[in-house]
Amino acid sequence: MSDDDPWIDQTLRGQPEAFGHLVLKYQDRLFQAVFHMVGHTEDARDLVQESLVQAMLHLDSFERHCAFYTWLYRIAFNAAMSHRRRRRPTASVEQASERAGVEPSDRGDGPLETLEREEQCRQVQEAIARLDADHRAVLVLREIDGRDYESIAAILDIPLGTVRSRLHRARLELRERLQAMLVGETQQSDGL
Repeated sequence: MSDDDPWIDQTLRGQPEAFGHLVLKYQDRLFQAVFHMVGHTEDARDLVQESLVQAMLHLDSFERHCAFYTWLYRIAFNAAMSHRRRRRPTASVEQASERAGVEPSDRGDGPLETLEREEQCRQVQEAIARLDADHRAVLVLREIDGRDYESIAAILDIPLGTVRSRLHRARLELRERLQAMLVGETQQSDGL
């Protein structure tokens, strides 16, 4: 029995306030994952809200053979992918970071180190944003959300082997994109 089961049972028995406990438990974690998929704070908030409402409305269809968060994440993931398809022209990662108010943490480094770290962060975000949706999804779930392979397979409803191969390809593609960015910067600084 999961520690979410009592809240689920109470909600199903007509006590919707019990669902609030699940919302408080998972909304921040869900927001972080959705934000990395859509790249815009307001869109991520709206999608999380929409996903939580859908989860509450369809809670009776939740089969308890998987974790509640896995089921909830799947709802949010599908909403985020639908949103991305509807909104094809996407903003740059830099614009998304500005709108989100994402600022690098201050580690006490000097201005040069801070600028270098900000640029590296921007490059990684840009490279991730350019991955195709399937590769980006497994990469975000594994590297940002910290999910294990089995839960990624359950969330994306794909075989475990597919998770492994997509993650491998995503990492290779990410590495290639970052190397290309580095080569481009080197050529620019050399005046080529």
